[in-house]
Amino acid sequence: MLAALLAVPAPLAAATITVAADGSGNYTTIQAAVAAAGSGTVISVKAGTYRGQVSIPPGRSGITIQGATGTATDVVITGNTPQSTAGAQGSATLLNLAKDTTIKNLTVQNTYGEGSQALAVYAGADRQVYRNVRMLGFQDTFLSWGGTGSSQVRQYVYKSHIEGAVDFIYGNGDLVIDSTSIVSLNRNSSNNGYLTAAATNASNKYGILITRSTLTSSAAAQTVALGRCWHAGNAADAIGQVLVRDSSLGGHIRQAGAWQDMSGFSWKTCRFTEYNNSGSGKTQGTSDRPQMSASTAADYTSQKYLAGSDGWNPVQP
Repeated sequence: MLAALLAVPAPLAAATITVAADGSGNYTTIQAAVAAAGSGTVISVKAGTYRGQVSIPPGRSGITIQGATGTATDVVITGNTPQSTAGAQGSATLLNLAKDTTIKNLTVQNTYGEGSQALAVYAGADRQVYRNVRMLGFQDTFLSWGGTGSSQVRQYVYKSHIEGAVDFIYGNGDLVIDSTSIVSLNRNSSNNGYLTAAATNASNKYGILITRSTLTSSAAAQTVALGRCWHAGNAADAIGQVLVRDSSLGGHIRQAGAWQDMSGFSWKTCRFTEYNNSGSGKTQGTSDRPQMSASTAADYTSQKYLAGSDGWNPVQP
């Protein structure tokens, strides 16, 4: 037992660790590098496919995991575990429970497909940044989760790509998705799914912001909803907040029914709005596409969402 304990690598101070599947780096797996990392460590991952979950525990705050080439398709972290057998955390290909972490220049995917929630990314801590990250899944691709009650985490997703079909951007966190490609998969159905499922606590002003982004799909016109109202655990105070602003919306977005009920809760109990969008999927004036006023929108910027009490501002111009 003592020998086993001594074999666990001590966290390294600020350093760069190289991961390469072919053995040309310090480690062959990302998980081994995470175990050796300390605050300030940069884990540089060489091109390749890395299978199985990468778990970043709370004690590994302040680390960066980045693809070495800068091209997100070159580094692929892949899994295919469903939530039905492993739970939300167990299904996540990337389980990130550490604050002040940065993930960039790589792909995270859960290839399980239809039949169960199956997370690509579980973002479960404060002040996380995802930049140039491709997140691929089907149901529940990206979860921003701060636990039950009013506790809230903040995450910033920038110049990335998120794919899914059902509730694939969801949770109760304070999440900004900026300058990102959001792709709804085509289920060849009259109902091709929902982008968001927010469960923002009623006491929290900000929830999910999609801004300066592009929403596309090969699905039929007006078959995808912007979101639905998720009362996680049937919590009456999960009054989801979503704003889609300054973005290009494709024709796949519904006009009537852009916001949907869920599990007996009306979408009107949640805080769903849009502002200054463009594209063929922007509102044509239906009564169930609430629009935010310009004066209110001034208080719903990326910076306002993420500032919190500490003035955090990772927002890029």
